[in-house]
Formats: sequence, C-alpha cells, structure tokens
Amino acid sequence: MPVILPVKGVSPSLGTNCFIAPNATIVGDVVCGDDCSFWFNAVVRGDVNSIRLGNKVNIQDGAVIHCTYQKTKTVLGNNVSVGHNAIVHGCTVHDNVLIGMGAIVMDNCEIGSNTIIAAGAVLTEGTVVPSGCIYAGVPAKKVKDISQELISGEIDRIANNYLMYSTWFK
Repeated sequence: MPVILPVKGVSPSLGTNCFIAPNATIVGDVVCGDDCSFWFNAVVRGDVNSIRLGNKVNIQDGAVIHCTYQKTKTVLGNNVSVGHNAIVHGCTVHDNVLIGMGAIVMDNCEIGSNTIIAAGAVLTEGTVVPSGCIYAGVPAKKVKDISQELISGEIDRIANNYLMYSTWFK
C-alpha cells in the first residue's frame, strides 16, 4: 500500500480520479488536483513546506518532489509531467511542462508554460525559464524555442498517456 501520512496534523489531500502506486509516498501538506498519478517509488514530501499540484500531473517512477523548510514551497501547474528520477525542489512550474528524466530543478526556479526541461538538465537555484522553450545541459540553458508540434507531440502526449496508463491499474 502507498505511504500516505500526516505531518504535524496535516494530511495530503487528493483530487478525484488519482492513481497512487503501491510503493509511492505522499506525506504532509500536499494538495493535488484531479487526474494526477504518483508512480512507483515516487516521493512527494510536504513535511517542511507545502506542495501544490494542479490537474493531470504525473510524478513518474523514482521522482522526488520536496521543498525547503520555512523558505520555499513547490507549486506545479496543470498538465505537468515529472520524468523518472527527476528532483523538483522548492520551485514553481507553470502549466504544460515536461521535466525530463533525471532532471534537477532547484529552489526558487520558475518554469514558464509550454516548456520542456531536457533529461538530465540541472536548473540551478533561481533560474527563470521563459514560456515556450527547451532548456538543457548542466547548468541548463535555453537551446531553442518550442514548436507547436513539440507542445502537442510531447508535452500533451506524455501527460495524456500517463492518464491512460493509470487506468490500467484501477
């Protein structure tokens, strides 16, 4: 069974139609919208500050969502995919974003809508990513503007696929 625990009297609040893998962990001040999914070994720790997730957010296998005590909250918008083994920490991610596998997003980063953070990218503390582009590398830098084909062909496709995958387990 998944680990869903209160911290200091505050329990996670999940929207409708959410999938939580049997070994996912969600604790503390975590609020998510509808149609979200938390995959195998994913950890969402709202123990030291709040975590807010919009609708149709998928936290893939081994990903960690956390924040910093008394300093940074984590906010993910709608239609956000957090790839396998990514770390998203104390930042704001707007709508329609794909954070690639193994990427690291540090405190006080802000990622604009319709954006892809490439696999393995490292967004150092305070990085501001404008809407509509692709960031890659260590440290991550803009590599190009995003096309409408990538928005629908990657960002939307992955978010929709994870919603579909979650139905296989219900």
